[in-house]
Amino acid sequence: MFLPLGTLLGPYEILAPLGAGGMGEVYRARDTRLDRNVAIKILPREVSSDPVRKQRFEREAKTISSLNHPHICVLYDVGSQDGVSYLVMECLEGETLAKRLEKGPLPLEQVLKFGAQIADALDKAHRSGVVHRDLKPGNIMLTATGAKLLDFGLVKPAFASTSAATLTVTTPSSPVTEQGTIVGTFQYMSPEQVEGKDLDGRSDIFSFGAVLYEMVTGLPAFEGKSQLSVASAILEKEPAPISTVKPLTPPALDYSIRKCLAKTPDDRWQSASDLASELKWVAEGSSQAGVPAPLVKQRRNRERIAWVLAAILGVVSAASTVAYQRLANLHQPLLISSIVPPPDTRPVRWPKISPDGKTLLLVLVGTQGKTMLWLRPLNSASAEPLAGTDGAVEPFWSPDGRSIGFFADGRLKTIQASGGPVLTLCDAPFPAGGSWGRDGTIIFVPQLNDGIYKAPASGGSPTLLLGLDKSKFSGGFASPDFLPDGKHFTYSAYGVEPSLAGTYFASLDGRENRRIARATGNAAYSSGYLFLPQPNPTGSTADLMAVGLDPASGNADGEPKLLARGINYVSPADESTFAVSGNTLIYAASATGAAGPSLVWLDRSGKKFSTVASSRNASDMRLSPDAQKVAYSKGDPNSDIWVQELKRDVPMRMTFDTSVDKGAPVWSPDGKEILFDIALGGKTPPGIYRKSSSGTGKEELVAQPKDPDAVLWPSDWSRDGRFILCVQGEIIARRRGEIWVEPLSDRKPRVFIRAPAADYDGQFSPDGHWVAYVSRESGREEVYVVPFDGNQVSNTSPFEQVAISSRWQVSANGGAFPRWRRDGKELFYVAPGDQFLAVTVETKGSAFLPGETRPLFREPLSLAAFSYDVSPDGQRFLVNSSGDIGTSPFTLVINWKELLKEK
Repeated sequence: MFLPLGTLLGPYEILAPLGAGGMGEVYRARDTRLDRNVAIKILPREVSSDPVRKQRFEREAKTISSLNHPHICVLYDVGSQDGVSYLVMECLEGETLAKRLEKGPLPLEQVLKFGAQIADALDKAHRSGVVHRDLKPGNIMLTATGAKLLDFGLVKPAFASTSAATLTVTTPSSPVTEQGTIVGTFQYMSPEQVEGKDLDGRSDIFSFGAVLYEMVTGLPAFEGKSQLSVASAILEKEPAPISTVKPLTPPALDYSIRKCLAKTPDDRWQSASDLASELKWVAEGSSQAGVPAPLVKQRRNRERIAWVLAAILGVVSAASTVAYQRLANLHQPLLISSIVPPPDTRPVRWPKISPDGKTLLLVLVGTQGKTMLWLRPLNSASAEPLAGTDGAVEPFWSPDGRSIGFFADGRLKTIQASGGPVLTLCDAPFPAGGSWGRDGTIIFVPQLNDGIYKAPASGGSPTLLLGLDKSKFSGGFASPDFLPDGKHFTYSAYGVEPSLAGTYFASLDGRENRRIARATGNAAYSSGYLFLPQPNPTGSTADLMAVGLDPASGNADGEPKLLARGINYVSPADESTFAVSGNTLIYAASATGAAGPSLVWLDRSGKKFSTVASSRNASDMRLSPDAQKVAYSKGDPNSDIWVQELKRDVPMRMTFDTSVDKGAPVWSPDGKEILFDIALGGKTPPGIYRKSSSGTGKEELVAQPKDPDAVLWPSDWSRDGRFILCVQGEIIARRRGEIWVEPLSDRKPRVFIRAPAADYDGQFSPDGHWVAYVSRESGREEVYVVPFDGNQVSNTSPFEQVAISSRWQVSANGGAFPRWRRDGKELFYVAPGDQFLAVTVETKGSAFLPGETRPLFREPLSLAAFSYDVSPDGQRFLVNSSGDIGTSPFTLVINWKELLKEK
């Protein structure tokens, strides 16, 4: 069976499918009482009446509820509704071990850490009288807090062991699983499981040995072309020795895994507790007690060789130290070279340099539109992607260089530089930079037009560090950056008055907060200097300046000096492509990338095939109904509406009032007119206006905001031409807003959707019967669909809220910018991390039935009211891309202070 999104099982609202197996389907859901995400596992409706399978399901609930352990998935609740039985468990963030193994073997440290945790969890299960019987990488989740053992859907009461070291739980007279039935996953079954014999905890130990073998080597312990050949290998063959696959594996670990994989249960570890202790012992490097003599001898031989090598290295090291001290007294030369991005990738954000100046952290997108973090040691010719960082933006290093902070999927996250599970800290839907302090505090800007927050890097709720006074800083804060003492930091502020905008010096205790430079953007400190990009008049390049700065007092020393001319600069984001750490500087010249956002065509895989308005700083773009033209806003400091035929690169200006911003163009159904908004502060009254798309005639006022402090902008025009959807609120930050509908017949606007949080971006379905929109009522952006009845609206008294009888949530983990395909059979939206998704749609009478959700591609979007549009057939996307910094080499500078002497 398939549960539609929005279905309620008791107090649990279904959000998205997570997977399915022989014993049921798993969904992500929201506990509406406690407002938390959970995982729900259900028994399929067609077998819910089967008493045997129903009994197994109920036994699973009892089993999991008895297993209270930090490395076993927690059971919250059980229930039954309308013939559907379900379990409610914690919803884990991370990746399965199976998914991790697709990338290759794990580092030894992680093998031992996760292995000990899983063994400890198995020991808890076995002592509770439970055998898992389906232990495999797919049932182990790697989370920020360690490994978690999942899916006891195939558990059975543990049998008594013949060894005194194991448990003594008796066999029930009527086991639920039929005797002789083989249940589990072949590749990880024990010999006795393959033969259909009775099992005890030592069967799990064999399965776990096969998992450990794969964690170390990256290869299955037992392989074959069919289930029969795999079963034969399990019964008769030994896996290839680990020492031949991974020669540096500790002999004690090799021995521990081989003991797990003994064919006879009596020859294995007799309890998971013993195995856990052994793995911890190997990790801690304790004494060699208990290791067989041949292994001791082998290890001693290695130790003798190691001591000899150590003595030799000691002599070499001493000589190297003397040589280095002599060289240190010599003049260190200026070194300038190039760094080329890996093949088939392109940078999308500026790089970061590790605190020791030895490793580059790059944000790259591949040919499939997948953005990830990559690490490039400067002493290596290649870079490697960092698994688990899909969609990452705005990365930053920890002070010790061992960890990395970044933003993805609308959240602030961290990961070890060596790899491993990702720790999610908190929400950050539209991040504007972050920095990691020496005391473990991360400061960051979670979204535009918001203050600076701080959060512990180990996890915990964020708290406001520096509030935003919108009367002074309407543009918000960005690019917070810790100074070396970990007590002070710099940040950029964008003020209403030029005298307020600039780079500020502030302290964690709140005692310091003052402007130290007029320049804004991603300023950075290193080695006694503050680096400040200074944009050129064209807005496409910047000159990189450096001024002496005392990081403790924030006092500047001397005049700014020029380091590099014409580095890449993106004006809307106010970002320059450079990074500095120690004596290492890297930057991209303007020739390596785009000068600003572009309107580009992409297919459903994210492949770019043409550019419409390159480097014109175009935004708020919408396709005409026939998809032959595009309307967009462009201009600095104030924007106007432009129209361009897609077959010709000749834009036509449609509005001419330079005193105020104009944006959010919306086409009439026949393409002859365009709606747009005029903002506050100009000569023309603010509100929504309409004008001929040919640019002729006057602008006609359609609606004005009821709130004098809010912006009113159009979001869609119904296909029958009768209704306009518009939003009153904040057009970019979107922390407040409500959706209004205006019938053009009487020009009397009605509130359509008003919620405690912001609602915006309403979009009519092609048949006019539905409206997709975005709401923040859950705490983050999600896409919803509600019915729309034109007759009901036109009969409603002015300014009264329209009653909505039903609603469906379309997105599961955040979403914005919904757009319909012309036939109404698909709905597109953008999830956090600039991930584009497509949802199939079916409607039956008054029921809206969202179907399969398919990920399409990732593409960094510029900040705008309308960031993309879709061709009528849903096969092409015109995207307001924030651009990338090209594929030409970066310029790497070692001993950059020499440049200051030359200027």
